[in-house]
Amino acid sequence: MYLSIPSPVVAAWHVGPLLIRAYALCILLGIVVAVWLTGRRLEQRGIPKERALDVAAFGVPFGIVGARLYSVITTPQPYFGVGGNPWRIFAIWEGGLGIWGAVALGAVGAWIGCRRLGVPFPAFLDSAAPAVALAQAIGRWGNWFNNELHGGPTTKPWGLVIHQWNESTGRAVLDAKGHPIVLGTFQPTFLYESVFLVVLTVVLLVLDRRRRFSPYQITALYIAGYPIGRVVVELLRDDFANKIFGLRVNVWMSMVVFALGVVLYVWAGRRHVPESETAPTAS
Repeated sequence: MYLSIPSPVVAAWHVGPLLIRAYALCILLGIVVAVWLTGRRLEQRGIPKERALDVAAFGVPFGIVGARLYSVITTPQPYFGVGGNPWRIFAIWEGGLGIWGAVALGAVGAWIGCRRLGVPFPAFLDSAAPAVALAQAIGRWGNWFNNELHGGPTTKPWGLVIHQWNESTGRAVLDAKGHPIVLGTFQPTFLYESVFLVVLTVVLLVLDRRRRFSPYQITALYIAGYPIGRVVVELLRDDFANKIFGLRVNVWMSMVVFALGVVLYVWAGRRHVPESETAPTAS
């Protein structure tokens, strides 16, 4: 019997009339940590740390909507395909949140919040970029709880035990003897991505301390950096995904986002930013 990483058999708990799901708790914990880290980095830029939570009140709802929209658009079958249920669009606790949509609409929400609160938008984005990467690293553990988004079968010591899963109850399916049904041992792609994101967070924080970047460049490094790890993970995953010319949609999107990050980094480095745009104005 070879070694393996265990997976939970329960990822949802009843607290009175409420059903609390581990996936949602991981997302929530990631948001809390991201707001805290963003606040610390804002404070280093002369902006009150409380502004992180104030802007997050705009950015987080936009980000959640964007994440769901991206998932629904790129994988519409569970909602509009054969046997699909459109009402499941609102069941975000079951999973199905696309990071590209979260970043895109989340940035729109943050821009609105910065405008309303008098927070310099470039300073907020550069403060938040490493925090967003860390939030993603934490949120990925929701996939571990849900026994989902793994790679192909493996006998490596770090292989992940996966159970047959009931999404509606948030529990493993049991056999006739009441034991969780094990489907096999698979590549823990959630763990690979989580570790990569922690490394990316550390790299961004260290770089930001050691050299002076133009506004938006730390954000650009995050935008270009994350797809590098994501492409590797996507190529390892064996769950269903729509494809274009034989490659998963998220692989193509990763390449596009990487290119956008590089362009943003070069553009930001060449752009002359007036002092009034980057100077703290919040109180």
